[in-house]
Amino acid sequence: MAREGIRRLLVIAGETGWCLAQAQGFAAAQGGDVQWLSDSTDVPQACSPRAFQRLLGREFTHAIFDARHGFDVAALAALSGTLTAGSWLVLLTPPLADWATTPDADSTRWSDAAGAIATPNFIRHFCRIVQADSEALIWQQHHTLPSPDFSRRPPWHPATGAPEREQAAILERLASQPPAVTVVTAPRGRGKSALAGMHLARLGCDAIVTAPTRAATDVMAHYAGEHFQFVAPDALAQQLAEGNAPDVRWLIVDEAAAIPGPLLHQLVAGFSQALLTTTVQGYEGTGQGFLLKFCAGFPGLRHETLSTPLRWAAGCPLEALISRALLFEDDTLTRVPEGDYQIASLEQESWQRDPAQPAALYRLLASAHYRTSPLDLRRMMDAEGQHFWQARTRTAPVAALWLVEEGGLSPALSQAVWAGFRRPRGNLVAQSLAAHGGDPLAATLKGQRISRIAVHPYRQREGIGQALIAQALREAGEWDYLSVSFGYTRELWRFWQRAGYKLVRAGSYREASSGCYTAMALLPITAAGRALVASEQQRLARDLPWLVAWRDEPLDLPPAADPALNDADWLELAGFAFAHRPLSASTGALQRLLIACDLPLATLRTQLVEGLDDAQTCARLHLHGRKALLVAQRQETAAALAWLDGSRSETLRDQVINLQFF
Repeated sequence: MAREGIRRLLVIAGETGWCLAQAQGFAAAQGGDVQWLSDSTDVPQACSPRAFQRLLGREFTHAIFDARHGFDVAALAALSGTLTAGSWLVLLTPPLADWATTPDADSTRWSDAAGAIATPNFIRHFCRIVQADSEALIWQQHHTLPSPDFSRRPPWHPATGAPEREQAAILERLASQPPAVTVVTAPRGRGKSALAGMHLARLGCDAIVTAPTRAATDVMAHYAGEHFQFVAPDALAQQLAEGNAPDVRWLIVDEAAAIPGPLLHQLVAGFSQALLTTTVQGYEGTGQGFLLKFCAGFPGLRHETLSTPLRWAAGCPLEALISRALLFEDDTLTRVPEGDYQIASLEQESWQRDPAQPAALYRLLASAHYRTSPLDLRRMMDAEGQHFWQARTRTAPVAALWLVEEGGLSPALSQAVWAGFRRPRGNLVAQSLAAHGGDPLAATLKGQRISRIAVHPYRQREGIGQALIAQALREAGEWDYLSVSFGYTRELWRFWQRAGYKLVRAGSYREASSGCYTAMALLPITAAGRALVASEQQRLARDLPWLVAWRDEPLDLPPAADPALNDADWLELAGFAFAHRPLSASTGALQRLLIACDLPLATLRTQLVEGLDDAQTCARLHLHGRKALLVAQRQETAAALAWLDGSRSETLRDQVINLQFF
């Protein structure tokens, strides 16, 4: 395998103890030079799959991935990308006959069920891929280890350390380009980090390096030699903000897609030249977003790609298997699905009956959405409450719509969510309507949230997306509303407006992944849904003067009511003062309280009227941190309510506090 430049998968399937014993035997035979990924207590030397990001940019010979209790496939894919030629990736699993019906601990990350669930659609799909692969080995308990009979491959000539053809061409262009931002994207193992290191070596000391973790830059540092200066992203941002920017022309960013977009923009803006490398592939979950969101913000951006693998040979069996299993292989954007289309629903059971059809739908969604990752593939295959619509020509899907069931909480639980005493799993919009909105019973209503919508780039502006939403609306039955949560841009909001959606929430913070403020909108169906929309829009309109980020946005809201405190404000203020309602949800009501009350209320006025942030407010008022600040603000609110109407304040206090005992 080392001579041929390839890596392979070995599945060890059986009872927990037997699997571990075989894996330990394998590791001992390699002299212990094996990277383990496991969350099990019987593998104390292992790295947790949750920490797989720390492995990016590093290299290992052989690895053991423990999937006996849970299968984090994104971590598996990332680990496979770190293995050098000649390596085995050993996967430990339950007995194959039982695996599809065994609860998967990893499902608690992407399923809204109360506990771990079995994931039959994905496990059967994965087993199908592995069992059909003649280059993979499967060793099952009570069976002998298969004797491989792999066909011979031609000898592999590994990279010499000198620039390969694609790398040399990019290095030449980098050396002669005027000030610009250059992005180099490629799958794992194509030499992006090595390319950046070679460029660093040529620049001498005229560059600063940053990356999500220092460990991710090991390969780059090797090629850069002594010309390697690393600064963590947050520390570099602080230097730039304080006017202490390093005196260099170039910023080099490795694994740029894993850095939040707004922070990345801030870093790039501080240098005349920037080279960003990143993997645009599903297991990072943000690579596509890097192209769709970040790169679109630089009109003069130069985009380079690397296609030839350097750490292993072309056609490596392990890379090909992972790509098939996680549907990384994708020519969606290179094919134009022409002709008329029909709209139809697609159910999860189609993964067993006709897997090519849902796989094509997933690839379309993945090509269009920056946050799509293997977690979404797992959720699409096996999570409860998922619904799918597709617009499909005779040969391929042209558009996809993914809806998720939400809401239907009990009145007591919904009120506990409103008060901040409970945060049950899932129900993104339904919980937000209660936790940040004005109606404590909002989460009792039932909705279907649009999780993803995608239209093929060559078939956009034909009204296909609007037709999918209209079809979902016609088939919604007894649901109270359709909902959507999205990173707000004017163009995207116009799309949702045309579909009939009404804005009900405008977020206070930018999403790290998109750099946009979060917005939520509802398309009401029932009378209860329409009443909820009307009340939330009225609340948003009243609060808009104090939502700084949204003041200049034409949000098409009803006229704002009298700014005096009303019953809804009193309830909101009681939730902030006596329970755990967040400051961001209560800002409008608190501002109206400050107008109505003559008390000093120093912490509230300093932050809400003068506009100081948490740290500045704490410094001025000699408070020890954000927790102390929030406690003081809640106490001031309670004092102001008592000053306005002591009896009413006491009644609301008792009412709100009792919500925690539902």
